[in-house]
Amino acid sequence: MRRSEVLADESIVCLQKALTHLREIWGLIGIPEEQRLQRTEVVKKHIKDLLDKMIAEEENLRERLLKSISICRKELSTLCSELQVKPFEEDKEITVLQLEKDLRTQVELMRKQKKERKQELKLLQEQDQELREILCMPPCDVDSTSVPTLEELNLFRQRVATLRETKESRHEQFVNIKRQIILCMEELEHTPDTSFERDVVCEDESAFCLSLENIATLQKLLKQLEVKKSQNEAECEGLRAQIRELWDRLQIPEEEREPVAAIMTGSKTKIRNALKLEVDRLEELKMQNIKQVIETIRVELAQFWDQCFYSQEQRQAFAPYYSEDYTENLLHLHDVEVIRLRNYYEAHKELFEGVQKWEESWKLFLEFERKASDPSRFTNRGGNLLKEEKERAKLQKTLPKLEEELKARIEHWEQENSTAFVVNGQKFMEYVTEQWELHRLEKERAKQERQLKNKRQTETEMLYGSAPRTPSKRPGQTPNKCGKVRKMNTTTMSTATPNSSIRPVFGGSVYRSPMSRLPPSGSKSVVTSLCSGKKTPRAARLRANKENLDLNGSILSGGYSGSTPLQRNCSIKSVASTYSEFSRELSKASRSDATSRILNSTNIQS
Repeated sequence: MRRSEVLADESIVCLQKALTHLREIWGLIGIPEEQRLQRTEVVKKHIKDLLDKMIAEEENLRERLLKSISICRKELSTLCSELQVKPFEEDKEITVLQLEKDLRTQVELMRKQKKERKQELKLLQEQDQELREILCMPPCDVDSTSVPTLEELNLFRQRVATLRETKESRHEQFVNIKRQIILCMEELEHTPDTSFERDVVCEDESAFCLSLENIATLQKLLKQLEVKKSQNEAECEGLRAQIRELWDRLQIPEEEREPVAAIMTGSKTKIRNALKLEVDRLEELKMQNIKQVIETIRVELAQFWDQCFYSQEQRQAFAPYYSEDYTENLLHLHDVEVIRLRNYYEAHKELFEGVQKWEESWKLFLEFERKASDPSRFTNRGGNLLKEEKERAKLQKTLPKLEEELKARIEHWEQENSTAFVVNGQKFMEYVTEQWELHRLEKERAKQERQLKNKRQTETEMLYGSAPRTPSKRPGQTPNKCGKVRKMNTTTMSTATPNSSIRPVFGGSVYRSPMSRLPPSGSKSVVTSLCSGKKTPRAARLRANKENLDLNGSILSGGYSGSTPLQRNCSIKSVASTYSEFSRELSKASRSDATSRILNSTNIQS
């Protein structure tokens, strides 16, 4: 049994006890029955009224609860629709009081959500409006009466964040441009003279409208100032270059240049005016020393001619260069020509540098070719020969590549400019081909000279025999001792005299063959040094000539004729012919020598 039912039973019991007690009181007092009836009616009525009142109040409460439930249900339905959430699901098993409480709680919760959304929407709207005013953008139409959904609020947040980023980006851009504008104005000594310039420079940064139009106008203003600054800098730099050029042409000493060093940097109006004054002063001084200036310009012209590979005809085409009438007009013509050549050189600087590189490589190639024909290179002191060969091999690879590269670049340049690229009065590739042809002809001429020299030497040896080798001494080198013997198989060679003989083990005298040892290279001769001992080469030659002339008065092969120059090389054919003559003369000389000895011994005995 519920406690409420127990309390109701106890209330009935109490009421009964109270009525019983009243009746006992009435009996003791002696209240008649009619009055007891009346009093009981009063008690009944009083109790009934109280209960009716209590019942009415509870009925009223029930009605209020039902009404509240109805109202909450309607409001909850409206809130769910406005907030676009799912409808509230009621629990059918709960009492009216609990239902009313749940509905009221849910309504309060949804009211709070609605209020928060509208407050956030209002705040976002204010931020959006503020940002749009700063960025000079049109306002955004948003229904502030409706309750925004979560998706709408999220989109609104993103839009405001984007506007804030745009504002920060434009503000940073504005600050940077403003700083550059202020620097340019200070450099140009420019005072803001328009309302826009004053708004940019003088007003607060937060008050500036960061519209795209204003940013574009800012950039345009900065560009104009930078162009003007660049023009001033270019003008000042041109004045400085003119001053330096005039200094060099007038040969101004360094101590006179130092006072002007303060204005050799910067481009402010004060500095520009000072530069103009200095140029005017130097121009006046130049007119006073016009001859010296023209001579200096001519030196510069010659340098540009060399750098641009001008031919003699091209140089002579500038007639004022050779004039001696030093006037202002002549100076002007020289100035114009220098400027033209300078621009021409700068426009084709890469090509001229490439041609210069080829010229240097070509000279180095010719130097290696010259060294290759020098017999002294085989001394190879300090490894120079190996180093030269490596450089020569490297140059033989790089030179053709450089020519091909220059050829391609020049062809491209000629197509773009529709004119020929001329070096020394002719096209570059024709110039290269001519240089190679001249080199080939020079090699052919040298080859023919060697052949002619060898032919003349052969003819000389055929007529006069081969000449003895003159010993050559090198500084710091000890000469070979006379009489030094070297064994070769069974033959002993003696180097006692320049005309010594080879004596085989079988006896007899065999004179040295005129055939010298072959040189290391087939086309180069190597000087062979002979030992002279204590005798001088002249004495050795005189003794050799005497021995050879004693043989029937003829000069044998291997002898030396004072009028015949020393020959260093001979062919195999010439050696064979002179050696056969040498054998015949040797047999005659042997017989004559034997006869002379017999006659001498007979005279001694007698």
